[in-house]
This record gives sequence, structure tokens and C-alpha cells, in this order.
Amino acid sequence: MKRLFISCALLSLLAGCASTDVIDPHGYDQTGVASYYGAKHHGKRTASGEAFNQNSLTAAHRQLPFGTRVKVTNLKNDKSCVVRINDRGPHTRGRIIDVSREAAERLGMIGSGTARVRVQALDD
Repeated sequence: MKRLFISCALLSLLAGCASTDVIDPHGYDQTGVASYYGAKHHGKRTASGEAFNQNSLTAAHRQLPFGTRVKVTNLKNDKSCVVRINDRGPHTRGRIIDVSREAAERLGMIGSGTARVRVQALDD
């Protein structure tokens, strides 16, 4: 009985650590650091199941639902673009979104690799 209790407690703990709670995108408006991912991931499956295309306007977010469209604005140069969430991430602490290479080019952040951005969910 003790083993069963310990096993259940361990599984509950691990499930809690592994889960990503999806949030309601309505009104989502956050500021933080963005990064981008490209060639190394091109063609690999995203968390949504589709193949990653570095030339499309997509992004990874930890909690926004797949398919959510967000406007990302680079706060340094005021460039912006709209991306669709199709993956989970970023997996680096302190970042709020990973954008595709195409989005990074439009945001003017290829040289630096990261940028301080504002991320706003769009109501469709």
C-alpha cells in the first residue's frame, strides 16, 4: 500500500511538472524577450504536429493555444509582424516567445538573435 501511495504521488508530481496550462488568449498582452529558431529545426515536427518551416510566420509559446495569432513588436525599432502559434517554447528561461527566422527578419532581430518585444493576441 505504501508503494502504491508513493508511486501515485510521484506520478502526480511528474505530471504537474510536465503539463503546460493553456491560457485564454483574449486580452493577452505581455512584454519580454523573444528569440528565433531556424535552419536547425526546419522540417522537424512542432508540438502541434505540423512541420516547422523557418520561412513561415509562426512562433512557439508556452501557454497560448495552437492557432492563436499574435502581433509581435520589436520595442527597439518598432517593427512588427503577425505570427501564428504552432509550437511550445521557448525553452530558455527569461524568454516569452520564439519566432521563426522569417518573423525574426521582419522584426529586425537576426543580428542580435534576441529582442525585447511586446506580444499581443489578436481576436479573430
